[in-house]
Amino acid sequence: MIAGLPMYDRPELRDAHDRLWAAIRGNLGYGPQSLSSPTDMASFWQSDDLLFGQTCGMPYRTFLHDRVQLVGTPDYGLKGCPPGYYRSVVIVHADSKIREFGDLAEKRIAYNEALSQSGWAAIIAEMEYAEMRPSSGLQTHAHINSAQAVSKKLADFAAIDAHTWALMCRYQTELASTLRVIHWTSPTPALPYICATRFDAQTIFHAAQNALNALHPSDSDVLGIRGIIKIAKQDYLDVLTPSSPCNLFEHP
Repeated sequence: MIAGLPMYDRPELRDAHDRLWAAIRGNLGYGPQSLSSPTDMASFWQSDDLLFGQTCGMPYRTFLHDRVQLVGTPDYGLKGCPPGYYRSVVIVHADSKIREFGDLAEKRIAYNEALSQSGWAAIIAEMEYAEMRPSSGLQTHAHINSAQAVSKKLADFAAIDAHTWALMCRYQTELASTLRVIHWTSPTPALPYICATRFDAQTIFHAAQNALNALHPSDSDVLGIRGIIKIAKQDYLDVLTPSSPCNLFEHP
């Protein structure tokens, strides 16, 4: 069996994540001693040995939804979002002339991954609805890299997971001070906890719920998790999937 919480993996959070997993494992009475740190996310998510993991909404709706089980969704208590939902902040350089959403047309976007709900799908879906598009894209492979690309003026804007942005503002104040938020996307279901189909998702949900309820306040504060809730599978599947970078850019 394997377990991992790689989606918000920062050095400042690892000890709290380890204690959370120890509590979940203790409630279950089984599971791996420690969390994995996967590099091949697709293989990790689809492993038959996955007891507890976390994925992004876009991979879930595009290819994981019939291969894994939803366990539950963490509630990060994000401003402007219903419980268990999140959204993206759209950032530009602090001295950029971009002031509002409409100014993003024909500007260069830095994005972490083509299958990222917060880094790609959320903002591109809104731009396409408004009959706008970026001029070009820079794939960075991580939200922090997208923020750094905008800070260095290698791209005009980026969309960052709101929880990731809150962590950047807390732990990387110098970087955050070079950036400015000009738009918030509409909320969508947050990054769900998942497990392989051979495990009992309801049992895992209750183990995680009890662990989170008993988590020390300092760990809750570090992780930013208020609890775990149930969000219907269809609510994830109903989120719009926009054009891919390959369809928008000749050289994404």
